[in-house]
Amino acid sequence: MPEPTYPLGKTVVIERKGLRDRVYDLVLDMLVGQAVAPGTRLSIDAIARDLKVSPTPVREALVQLERTGLVTREPLKGYRVAPQITDGQLESLFDTRIVLEGGAASLAARHADSLVPRLEATLEEHRAVTEKVQEAARAGTLSVALLREYFTVDWNFHHLIFEGTDNPFLIDMSEVISTRVHRMRQTVLSGVTDAGDAVTEHTRIIDAFRTGDPEAAAAAMRDHIEKVRSRSRSDAHAH
Repeated sequence: MPEPTYPLGKTVVIERKGLRDRVYDLVLDMLVGQAVAPGTRLSIDAIARDLKVSPTPVREALVQLERTGLVTREPLKGYRVAPQITDGQLESLFDTRIVLEGGAASLAARHADSLVPRLEATLEEHRAVTEKVQEAARAGTLSVALLREYFTVDWNFHHLIFEGTDNPFLIDMSEVISTRVHRMRQTVLSGVTDAGDAVTEHTRIIDAFRTGDPEAAAAAMRDHIEKVRSRSRSDAHAH
């Protein structure tokens, strides 16, 4: 049976995806960097003109960003920057992370031998970016791009643990949680003040995995998330 043919070649699809991803990153930088105030209307055409692209990838980026909670869509009115996350939403997010990530750590501990080396490699990246963030903060040159790099390597550690469960439903939950964490960081932008603490706590999580004890791994993860919760409360109320 002959192979089916499609009107679009692979190259066209890949190039379009690359453009969409770049536009998504640029709009995300704008939102996480707090360049626009909560409630501000987002004009697809204006953003497209600023980025020198067609409206299509901007529209696709905003559809993706609506899932993160960073933007909201109103029928017939278009997109707006979401209101800042409330204290209640912040608490609910951390409650969810404790339940899901504590459970994920417990399950992933069954595969600790293969998981620990991957966690160690990610932790080394986290340490390196943390040093860059701390230097930039001291120099007053902390950029949105560096912030995003830090948040990415920080979350990669957590995502690896979800992957370590070998459970596709939990891995999907990792994606859902990561988008909500973007929303939190829109408000708690100074969250990188805890970069050194996060590295220390991630190290303790790896140590717990090395014991092969599922409850120790879960307890270390829950302790980390509770500490992040506490720091996030302080940061939110300082602004």
